[in-house]
Amino acid sequence: MGKRILIVDDSPSVRQQVAQALGGSGYELLEAGDGQEALACIESTADLSLVLCDVNMPRMNGLELLDKLHEQGRLPKLPVLMLTTEGQPALMQRAKQAGAMGWIVKPFKPPLLAAAVQKLAAAGPS
Repeated sequence: MGKRILIVDDSPSVRQQVAQALGGSGYELLEAGDGQEALACIESTADLSLVLCDVNMPRMNGLELLDKLHEQGRLPKLPVLMLTTEGQPALMQRAKQAGAMGWIVKPFKPPLLAAAVQKLAAAGPS
């Protein structure tokens, strides 16, 4: 079986764009609409290779999700790549300090996203 990647974004259209960008790459793609759904998915899926995560979401945002994963000791074993419209250096630094492995600003270029995912997923569990 291929590597499992969790796409966390409150926009179904963004999740679809990410899935299209990664289509045909052999990844099994899981989806969550916010940080709470993502946390539940991460806790119930033992072999995730990567989490692609938005910052601005209802209920639990991406930075709060990073904090929870850090508290649980899941980082840096589970790579997290932030995929967001936010580009402020302070937020990027905050995410890096919390354990994010990278930051891509939307709208993204599919080849750039696919290359980053391939690199980070290779580091995650198979």
